[in-house]
Amino acid sequence: MAASEYRSSAYQALTDRERAERAARSGGEPILEFGDSLTPFVSYVRSDVLLSLQNFRTKSPSEPAFLIATQVMELMFKLGHIEVLQVRDLLDADEIDAALWALRRVRSVQSLLTDVWELLSPLSPADYGEFRDQLGDGSGFQSFAYRQWEFALGNKNAAMARPHAGDRATHGELLRVLSEPSLYDAVIRLLGRNGLPIPADCADRDWAQPYRARPEVEQAWRQVYQERDRYQVLHRLAETLVDVAYEFGKWRATHLLVVERVLGSKPGTGGTSGVDWLRRAAEHRFFPELWSVRGVL
Repeated sequence: MAASEYRSSAYQALTDRERAERAARSGGEPILEFGDSLTPFVSYVRSDVLLSLQNFRTKSPSEPAFLIATQVMELMFKLGHIEVLQVRDLLDADEIDAALWALRRVRSVQSLLTDVWELLSPLSPADYGEFRDQLGDGSGFQSFAYRQWEFALGNKNAAMARPHAGDRATHGELLRVLSEPSLYDAVIRLLGRNGLPIPADCADRDWAQPYRARPEVEQAWRQVYQERDRYQVLHRLAETLVDVAYEFGKWRATHLLVVERVLGSKPGTGGTSGVDWLRRAAEHRFFPELWSVRGVL
């Protein structure tokens, strides 16, 4: 097939039948000519843009690993946020099986995020010191992609949107996510629709406010666990949510260990106390009643 044909069709959607026909005409050989256009892969993935975003500030041999690992985490935070919103909306539509299927992808994102720390754990204090000053007041807690994901899961804190007040679009997006029901809000409403005694002010509240654990919600979960035959799907959902919370806790704990290994007791960037601040953050658990109910079963 002529290169000119690919210039006109490279970015069009193709069916399996069309792909099979093209493979038959080329004898199964890959297409190597795309004229003066970007390849369809580069055009779709935009790897030309993505791979231009690594602006290293020093000649430290360790800085590329730090910056690229951090950028990978940013992409995974974005994907985690997208997936959590899909799960929330599926639960609101009472499509629990589909939500459980989608939660598999959330856990895959979390597993990858924890593994990314392995790229940074070999950094010695001397390695990190070669480029750390270039971060200035930059700190991971300023990541708006992470904050979107955390808000969507249910850990709401309006103060964490304040660092982005200078960027109107980003700040507005964070405030929007803050004001919407989280995944756990959707779960609690689902419990109520399934006949469990959920207080009205849990099912309909100011979503921007931090969620506070309630004994009534813990009792509802206790009923789910004690009557597993009756609430089989809700029981599976409960344990899958604990998986998500567990993986998030593991990511935070790994973060803490890596920073402690690399930074020790030095102050963190962005004004934090470093390891002590991360240790307090690592104590947080998503979906609190799913943890507290374990003590009364």
